Amino acid sequence: MRLWHKFAIGSAAGIVLAGAAFLALDAADRAFPPPLDQADVVSPEVLDADGKLLRAFATPEGRWRLKTMVADVDPQFLRMLVAYEDQRFYDHGGIDIWALARASLQFVRNGRIVSGASTLSMQVARLIEPRAERSFSAKLRQLARAVQIERRLSKEEILDLYLTHAPYGGNLEGVRAASLAYFGKEPRRLTVGEAALLVALPQLPELRRPDRNLKAAQEARKRVLDRVAVADAVGDGEAERAEAAAIPPRRMQLPALAAHLAEAARRRQPAALKHQTTLQKQVQQGLESVARAATTKLGPKLSLAMVMADAQTGAIVGEVGSADYFDASRSGWIDMTGVHRSPGSTLKPFIYGLAFEQGLVSQETIIEDRPADFFGYRPRNFDMSYQGDVTVREALQLSLNVPTVKLLDAVGPSRLLVRFRRAEVRPALPPNEAPGLAIGLGGVGITLKDLVQLYTALANRGQPARLGDGVTGTPGKLDGEPLLDPVAVWNVADILSGVIPPAGAPQRGIAYKTGTSYGYRDAWSVGYDGRYVLGVWVGRPDNSAVPGLTGYGTAAPILFEAFTKSGIATTPLPRAPAGAVRIVQSELPISQRRFALNASGLLVASGREPAPQIVFPPEGAHIDLGAKAGGLSPLMLKLQGGRAPFRWLANGKPLPDLSRRRTQQWLPDGGGYSKLTVIDSAGRAASVGVFID
Repeated sequence: MRLWHKFAIGSAAGIVLAGAAFLALDAADRAFPPPLDQADVVSPEVLDADGKLLRAFATPEGRWRLKTMVADVDPQFLRMLVAYEDQRFYDHGGIDIWALARASLQFVRNGRIVSGASTLSMQVARLIEPRAERSFSAKLRQLARAVQIERRLSKEEILDLYLTHAPYGGNLEGVRAASLAYFGKEPRRLTVGEAALLVALPQLPELRRPDRNLKAAQEARKRVLDRVAVADAVGDGEAERAEAAAIPPRRMQLPALAAHLAEAARRRQPAALKHQTTLQKQVQQGLESVARAATTKLGPKLSLAMVMADAQTGAIVGEVGSADYFDASRSGWIDMTGVHRSPGSTLKPFIYGLAFEQGLVSQETIIEDRPADFFGYRPRNFDMSYQGDVTVREALQLSLNVPTVKLLDAVGPSRLLVRFRRAEVRPALPPNEAPGLAIGLGGVGITLKDLVQLYTALANRGQPARLGDGVTGTPGKLDGEPLLDPVAVWNVADILSGVIPPAGAPQRGIAYKTGTSYGYRDAWSVGYDGRYVLGVWVGRPDNSAVPGLTGYGTAAPILFEAFTKSGIATTPLPRAPAGAVRIVQSELPISQRRFALNASGLLVASGREPAPQIVFPPEGAHIDLGAKAGGLSPLMLKLQGGRAPFRWLANGKPLPDLSRRRTQQWLPDGGGYSKLTVIDSAGRAASVGVFID
């Protein structure tokens, strides 16, 4: 009985001591918690609409540390990691007693470290609280931290920390950063060889970097694949096949897309670690590849900008702010998508749309393209020539200036700006000036984003959409009145979809318009299908003139290439709404067969144009085209009067194409006398005889 009493007292004392020890340890744990808050310092990320990485920013200490969770990684990699690093990971509480005993016994027998006993929890402790010294006290602290971490986090959360902080050489930390840098892809789907390399590198990241020491990386991967537990995890024969796979010998750049938008996102939300955008990574990559290629052709100091938007939702799916963000010679840091510039002829479709809506014209209405004076304002065409009588369809396709100003004079510049307000777009007028006719030819300031927002109405049956800013702005349809009625919109699209693509560009089934601002400062091209609108601007950020810069020659090829490289399939343009039809001129009402306004603003019949007359070369002229030297140069033929289109004949043989212009190139067959004849659409003819020397 006395013995039992002593045992009971001893047991009670033991329990008290154990309880006291536990309380002391618990107090110490609370007083000296592991620095888990340091583990939250990761690289800020800019993501596309589907969560794909567009761009990452280094941590304050210059590390590429992308937050990685178990769900972000190939399950096979996780099985290999546990099998190689910590087979009893799911069974211990931070310290693997069996591995510790084995390592200690091997150290005693061999006098050196044969195998380690570090668990994944201990490695996490070392990663979030690194220590320069390798001492016994440091190891004890690591053991204690591992136990503390296990008390606070689940096994999956511990793996999340390892996957985020494991070192992979240089300034790469974490499995995602390593997979993107070495394989160019996220680690959701890895081959056995790729997974084995990612398991092997963190043990000696600098010595095993494949971009620095390919042989060491291969040997380290082989050690992982030769481990029995790993072989069991990957299946029969997989390890042998993986050993034969090549290891990438270089480190790739992490995704670095949408520089301007990414910087804007960080300025607006500097504390956020993830910035969701409306961009689509595939589209963004395509637009930036086109921008890079175009940069080599544009010449020095020129920049470009592109915006691609979903016309139905207003979401920006691709945006390029400059030719090269880091090119100081092109002022690449300036986001040209939001800078006011002269839009050239890109506003003309809306003028024609208003004229269609008001019943002033139809597509086949004849309108004059001749010198005109609008109370002192005398617009001229881009090529300084005039086409005479043309249809409204031809006038818009050829982007003729005088017909556009005539129509704007009829519909009213103020009314045009009121329609723009329906799309929440307010072009910048010159200071202290009322809306004037120059608006039709680019006499206002507008941003590329606002121009694309206007064109969403043309792609969406007249209903505009508010563009978001790609990050915090909310895109969406505008609920007010449509910018134009559906019939007018269809007429505009039917005309613009018939414009010939630039040389070498495929016919994509898009409608597009180009524009060149006064003084060759801005080149524009805006195109759309039934779903997406893409706008392109090219010019110098300092607004200097660029000789030879044109919308059709410079911006339009970029537009078509960008549509192709965006990877988005073409959506057919909207079908013709009820009442929309292209009527031949002979069946038009009398009031719509010819457009002309008198001083009272009433439609009147215009005078009949004179017969055609060849003004160059003159009758009997001797033209030196190099016939005596054995090589002939082309001759430019010019005429006045007549009604387009024109048919030219040389020595009775028709030249290849009808022409709407009053200039035509002709390459003679040889020297000597030739007779040149031109016939207009009314059957009237003029002829001259010339001598080719």
